Amino acid sequence: MATNESGDPAMTLTSADRQQRPQSAPGAGAAISLNAVTVAYSNPGHDARTVLSGIDLTIPSGEFTALVGRSGCGKTTLLNLIAGLVDPSAGSVSVRGTEPRDARGHLGFMLARDALLPWRTARRNVEYGLELRGIARAKRREIALHWLEAVQLAHAQDHWPWQLSQGMRQRVALARTWALDPSVLLMDEPFAALDVNTRVSVQAKFLELWQAEVHRTVVFVTHDLGEAIALADRVVLLGGGRVLDDVAVEIDRPRDLATISSDRRYQQLYDRLREQLH
Repeated sequence: MATNESGDPAMTLTSADRQQRPQSAPGAGAAISLNAVTVAYSNPGHDARTVLSGIDLTIPSGEFTALVGRSGCGKTTLLNLIAGLVDPSAGSVSVRGTEPRDARGHLGFMLARDALLPWRTARRNVEYGLELRGIARAKRREIALHWLEAVQLAHAQDHWPWQLSQGMRQRVALARTWALDPSVLLMDEPFAALDVNTRVSVQAKFLELWQAEVHRTVVFVTHDLGEAIALADRVVLLGGGRVLDDVAVEIDRPRDLATISSDRRYQQLYDRLREQLH
């Protein structure tokens, strides 16, 4: 993983430090690999619109990578490439050593909105993906209850979505994603719709679950630099469809989200990324 437990002062910002973080060899022990990827959309009567251009990105298994950048920089398109929802115009994408579409059974996708089914209770929403996979009723109930308990919502298993707060709904969505046991989690602004206090609470619960087990690979899209640094092992800054910066977050785990912003390394990295973003 891209964490550094030593705490040595590697974050001093020199001109050399502003070079992109070295990539491992494409596909070498990688959960996700994008090689010279370009995505361009035709626009009748106009030149093609290029969303991503020449993206080289290798994400090792178990790494938590955050993608940050302004709206329209290509973050969600990159996530959709990994999910097999978008095909590259040039270059190649592999997930777990195969085509993204062939790896979908290993992926979990979590969006900004919970997208709970209003005609299903919290428990039955968590069971939904398991039901589609043909898991027996007793087993999927057991799995759903386990993950509702993990997100502290076992007491609300029979509640309908309209009876849950937005934070509770997002925790049900988190349990639903986790219940599928994905090895790769794709997350597109999953906490953006929450108020500040609820957002920190749900972030902390997610991080607690992720840090407590053998880490799953996470690709996390956000506009929020602070959120990216607080949660991730690595931050990739996108701009104009290209990688502007790619840097390790060298802050020890486990992390306390309530105090992490006072860490010197957090402040240095925040200033570095903000300068490039603006």
